[in-house]
Amino acid sequence: MSKAGRKPKIGTERMTFLDYMIFAVLLVLALMILIPFWNVIMISFATQKEYAENPFLMFPKEFTLDSYKALFADGRILSGYKNTLILLVIGLPLSLFLTTSMAYGLSRGNFPFKKFLFFLVLFTMIFNGGIVPLYLIMKSLQLTGTLWSVILAGSFSAFNMILMMNYFYTLPESLMESARLDGAGEWRILFSVVLPLATPIMATITLFYGVAYWNSWYDAMIFLRKADQLPLQNVLRNIIVTATTNASNASSVDAVKLSSFSMGMKMAAVFITMVPIMCFFPMLQKHFAKGVLTGAIKT
Repeated sequence: MSKAGRKPKIGTERMTFLDYMIFAVLLVLALMILIPFWNVIMISFATQKEYAENPFLMFPKEFTLDSYKALFADGRILSGYKNTLILLVIGLPLSLFLTTSMAYGLSRGNFPFKKFLFFLVLFTMIFNGGIVPLYLIMKSLQLTGTLWSVILAGSFSAFNMILMMNYFYTLPESLMESARLDGAGEWRILFSVVLPLATPIMATITLFYGVAYWNSWYDAMIFLRKADQLPLQNVLRNIIVTATTNASNASSVDAVKLSSFSMGMKMAAVFITMVPIMCFFPMLQKHFAKGVLTGAIKT
């Protein structure tokens, strides 16, 4: 083959001016994301005085854990972590079970009343009854004031179900037929045939529900009344509101110190809230893109 007909080896192509421009734009966008994030972390480790002098901190001169000590000194934060973990341990498997079972049923062609049931699910994405009917339902079930009200309120997402249903459409029907010929029932087919092939979408939906339960605060604010039942997000909000209120009621000199301290507590709260999700995401990241792309398009 002549030199003109040879294909260049991968990695040997020279970067063009357009490639450098794209790289520069992506680098700027990455820095726009990373720099504020880094600033948040540094403020949480800075002293009150240093933050007051320079809010745009990149590296604090005096490293301190005062903001974290103030957060964890209040016993409510440990209670908040416990309640959030309860939401995850109970709510996440329940949400996955409800979403997976319904998505599998609606993805089968012979499922009775399939179109009607799918319309009912789709209808909830367009029209929402609101918080008042939901509260009345929870009250009639005598679930208000318990964590079950928060778990059940966020246990199902129509969007997640549609993503998973579309992914199930991409699986070969011949696999299910072979399992039925061998005597397997629908539940056995779901757990032994379908789910082992659905790792990308399961990882994606797990991440969606996990983040939703971790960041859950609105339902807890509506349904829960006792302080020892509040999840982490509500506890952090209460601590920060208390610190901010104390700063506004203090004298002018102390107010500057307390407001700076309040900002350090806010940044510390943001950081300790993000860390668990940041540790959780890399484990599912390799399946995330494939799951979203495959589930979003019905083939």
